[in-house]
Amino acid sequence: MLSRTLFFLIVLSTGLLVSCSSEQNNDPVENLLSQMTLEEKIGQMTQLNITTIMSDSIQEHYDSVTTFVLDTNKLIDFVKNHHVGSFLNGRGVDPENWFEYINGLQRTNMKHSRLKIPIIYGVDHVHGSSYLNGGTIFPHNINLAATFDTTFAYETGKITVIETADLGHSWLFAPVLDLGRNKFWGRYYETFGEDPMVTAEFGTAFVNGIQNCQEAAPYKVAACAKHFIGYSDPKSGWDRSPAEIPDQALREFFLPAFQKAINAGVKTVMINSGEINGIPVHANKEILTGLLRKELGFEGVAVTDWLDIIALEKMHFVAENEKEATFLAIDAGIDMSMVPYSTSFCKYLKELVEEGRISEERIDQSVRRILKLKMDLGLFDNPYPRNDRFERIGAEEHKKVALNAARESIVLVKNEKNVLPLQKDIKKIVLAGPNADRKVPLCGGWTYRFAPQSDIWFPKDMPTIYSALTKELENTTVELAELSTLSNKAVDADVVILALGEETAYAETDGSIDDLELPEHQIALAKEAFMTGKPVILLLTEGRPLIIHKIADRCDGIIFAGLPGNEGATAIAEIISGNINPSGKMSFTYPWKQGHVIPYNHKRSEFSELRPVSEDLQRYSLIDFGQGLSYTNFEYSDITISDTVVSVNSTVKCQVTVTNTGNRVGKESVLWFVSDEVASITRPIKELKHFEKQQLKPGESKTFTFAVNPWKHLSFPDKHGDKRLEEGYFTISTGEQTKRFKLELQ
Repeated sequence: MLSRTLFFLIVLSTGLLVSCSSEQNNDPVENLLSQMTLEEKIGQMTQLNITTIMSDSIQEHYDSVTTFVLDTNKLIDFVKNHHVGSFLNGRGVDPENWFEYINGLQRTNMKHSRLKIPIIYGVDHVHGSSYLNGGTIFPHNINLAATFDTTFAYETGKITVIETADLGHSWLFAPVLDLGRNKFWGRYYETFGEDPMVTAEFGTAFVNGIQNCQEAAPYKVAACAKHFIGYSDPKSGWDRSPAEIPDQALREFFLPAFQKAINAGVKTVMINSGEINGIPVHANKEILTGLLRKELGFEGVAVTDWLDIIALEKMHFVAENEKEATFLAIDAGIDMSMVPYSTSFCKYLKELVEEGRISEERIDQSVRRILKLKMDLGLFDNPYPRNDRFERIGAEEHKKVALNAARESIVLVKNEKNVLPLQKDIKKIVLAGPNADRKVPLCGGWTYRFAPQSDIWFPKDMPTIYSALTKELENTTVELAELSTLSNKAVDADVVILALGEETAYAETDGSIDDLELPEHQIALAKEAFMTGKPVILLLTEGRPLIIHKIADRCDGIIFAGLPGNEGATAIAEIISGNINPSGKMSFTYPWKQGHVIPYNHKRSEFSELRPVSEDLQRYSLIDFGQGLSYTNFEYSDITISDTVVSVNSTVKCQVTVTNTGNRVGKESVLWFVSDEVASITRPIKELKHFEKQQLKPGESKTFTFAVNPWKHLSFPDKHGDKRLEEGYFTISTGEQTKRFKLELQ
């Protein structure tokens, strides 16, 4: 491996070092930057897709590719003539193939690149080792957040790095820090739900898991906070379509997760592909330079998303051609262009510099950040992958963590007459529904493929809901049924389980829909199940909430499983059998109907006492954010606060006692909410400010505490980002317990 010291000795011996100050000599980034030509600098700002250095046949059939074959001649051209500094992505192939491909890529680059600057390679490992055969696949973020245990987000990042860093995957395009507000959005399952505090806590834990993984040494990996900012709430709900978000709301709800990740040292940020209030974010200097750099203090690399500079011309129409689009994006603050198919970016950016429209000093800004990233990751010391630790990929201890994450992410929504867990003496289950015996609906998009449509891509030993139930309930007959056979098969059954929800995997634009209702053929199946007179349990595997109001009230039990990953079916079966006590709580509000979809932290005027709506219209959710049932019972009591009148500089200590009054061990997530009664900017009815999850034995009581800091927990931003802290009354609540106190500014 070429050490940084040896690299500079080689450069010195070849006469490439130029005269520079002693300060520059002590800074390897400045030293290297001073030797680079304009073309070499622009090449470092260029990122191309894997298909550009593959054979033509692989380009044509990329989504079904099973083996990568590097086209060395194509790569040499990009390295020698365009100085390309980054490539990205892949599909699920074997680790041996990944090693051979990345090893060839880096060695070819180091042989033919003048300054021997290593390539940084980025991969969409968004919920585990997503593009690696045999790797560990975790639940998607929407599930992780439902655990209310940030350890699982940390472990997802950490284990992904352990399994993929050796392969040369030094840049993970994760985590998504977008706020899950719009249920129509095709990337909803990639979010940590609808609460800004949960998103911030889980997102930062994910970043720390990626960037602080000691087990991957000597390799280091960069996380990518995406997509800055406001991407997840387009007005229509469709991917990359316009958003209208007031500055105050943008700062209060969408910004905190990015701020916390930046404070934690996230090394890269990916930019929102869409537009906010009429300005595409990739061309918005106020957001990319003013907000991201100057206000938030981000010093890392800002990368575009797919085709997004070209999109300024072809989709947003704010530039008359690609050259003008390039000017807008670089002037706004972009460091690296995910082009991703051509070197046109290199050509146009060079012309812009030569014409004096973009200064070389501006180019140096971005290249300096990119070189620093590569040096911080140790790429100059360790540019090549290794193949001597493959036993860590998909290790049993890793899969156990993913299984535990799935177990704690699944939410028991309804349990009439304690239909769950199933009784031990149950003889026969009829299992019906399109998701009963398939793997794709358990994992969704970004799993081995961009949007896998067939189970052939998944491990042969990965259980489906059917196979998992059959294994878990070995003394019970589990029989599959369709609409035409359900009634007959249910005659001697004890219970009917319906595996419904989203039947296909999707990602990004492929997830665009215009109807959240459960499909009619699934509703017909549910109605047939009701006709049997047997207890009916509804099991939902889906990446966003499909509306089930037509059947929900007639179901005896409802389980929201979301997208629990490769270990998800096992977790589902264990919860149904009762071997695992469910502890998940909703990370978003599950809407009752699709005509009035609002989050838990909506404004009071949604349901005004001054102009009340009818009682049936007041039901806006099937289950609220933060709710979920258990097979035991938890009682909240004895809430106390340290004072009922507090000052700005004081801390309010809140306590509550939680008792497991049931007959089995269970985990409870204690959520603390604050309500601001009167404010100059309308406030949400309540806001989550703290959460903690603990296990309690039957009869055991524990005291949970929350220290309220007025500036941290009671303030809110105005449209300029200035914090406001206003005198008045606040209510603290957890469970059904509440206390009221007054904040005095004097």
